Amino acid sequence: MPTATFLGTGDSMGVPRVYCDCDICEEARTRGHNRRHRSSIWLETQGKALLLDCGPDWTTQMALLGKRFVEHVLITHAHHDHIGGLPEWYDACRWLRRKGQLYAPLEVLDNIRERYPWLERHIIYHANDQGQRFGDWFIRPWKVCHGQNGFSYAYHFDSPAFQWAYCSDAIRLNEEEKELLYGLDLLILGTSFYKEEADPARRSVYDMVEAMALINEVGPRRTLFTHMSHEVDVDRDYALPPHVQLARQGMILQLERGD
Repeated sequence: MPTATFLGTGDSMGVPRVYCDCDICEEARTRGHNRRHRSSIWLETQGKALLLDCGPDWTTQMALLGKRFVEHVLITHAHHDHIGGLPEWYDACRWLRRKGQLYAPLEVLDNIRERYPWLERHIIYHANDQGQRFGDWFIRPWKVCHGQNGFSYAYHFDSPAFQWAYCSDAIRLNEEEKELLYGLDLLILGTSFYKEEADPARRSVYDMVEAMALINEVGPRRTLFTHMSHEVDVDRDYALPPHVQLARQGMILQLERGD
């Protein structure tokens, strides 16, 4: 059956912050419950693997997963915490003499070309603006508001038995942007804080309070929060309803209905 493994559930800086001595960063350094690499997911379907985002922790994430190579990578947007591992993936492709297959909307691919103009020597780019097939899924990208940081893309995964979406970097979604979130079996949503107090004009990702309002509106059967900063403690009780949880690094989901 299709599965998803959380390789990272952290925000753009990860946890612990190297400079920080807050309780959560100290816990991450010791017990490690809150240790969070940059957000990424390893997907498997019909015997094929697909990496969702390839950030700067890619080498460590692959080692923890026990994998030495991935052929297929799907990218949400061209920010460092989502593409910083692409040069290392390129190096693996080069040394192993294998072609990587990179999927993203065209404007994201163009941004990656500007950043890393040499990647296409060993990585083949596929614009997926009209959607793509991968294993059990038809995968459809759609553009979402990323607040001060511009835009990101979310992905809707559709199979006859299960529909889910990955929306790691978004805030203030309008009605059109919410359309593919209704009636999902699973929503994986980025929430950097429980309640973020920063100037709204400077924010870029939902907090949990705002996310709960969105969840109540679109009605997914289950939601997991990811992209969490060092102000989120996975051992704290945030009084979330049973169908809403904090994702933990290493968590494995079976992407099928339980009833």
